[in-house]
Amino acid sequence: LSSSRTVKKASFERVYLRVFKLEKKLELWTSDSDTGSFVLYKTYDICKLSGKIGPKRKEGDFQVPEGYYEIVDFNYHSQYYLSLGLNYPNESDKILSKYSKLGGNIYIHGNCISVGCVAMGNNNIKEIFKICEIAKSKGQTHIPVHIYPINFNNIPSTFYLLSEIVDKDNLKFEYNLKEGFDLFEQNKYLPSVSVDSGGRYL
Repeated sequence: LSSSRTVKKASFERVYLRVFKLEKKLELWTSDSDTGSFVLYKTYDICKLSGKIGPKRKEGDFQVPEGYYEIVDFNYHSQYYLSLGLNYPNESDKILSKYSKLGGNIYIHGNCISVGCVAMGNNNIKEIFKICEIAKSKGQTHIPVHIYPINFNNIPSTFYLLSEIVDKDNLKFEYNLKEGFDLFEQNKYLPSVSVDSGGRYL
């Protein structure tokens, strides 16, 4: 699995993970302080993603979720080597889904098998897991994971999104996600994210 490194030294006071489904990339960003901007530490190839472009809305759809999440579980005894559990479904997922069973147990994990999770391969997850452990040990209680359908800086991917997503509600949702993406891109500061009564990210 290939990867690209942007900075060679980092203290990992804070970390942030950003996933692009279409490009099958996971970016690990780091900041040296609670108030500092983030820099890209490394980009990893994702080994396997199930489903297609679009949010996860029900149990058993094999979709990788899209939205704003955080790590809530460090699983040292995963059947997929190591795994980092996400807080799916979040409030937006619960409001926007019309189904009573939304599913769960969404992880970033090792191996190369996916039924709704982000499979990184064992070598990659070992490094990502360790870095997240370091940030946690230094006091980062919320490690954000933002999962996007595409890298919105990639023009061919944007054209693909417009041609692939025919459901107007889903397309509206994707461009709601783009708002948070754009805010981060302005100065590499993480935006504060909340959810309104209609499930829209603010």
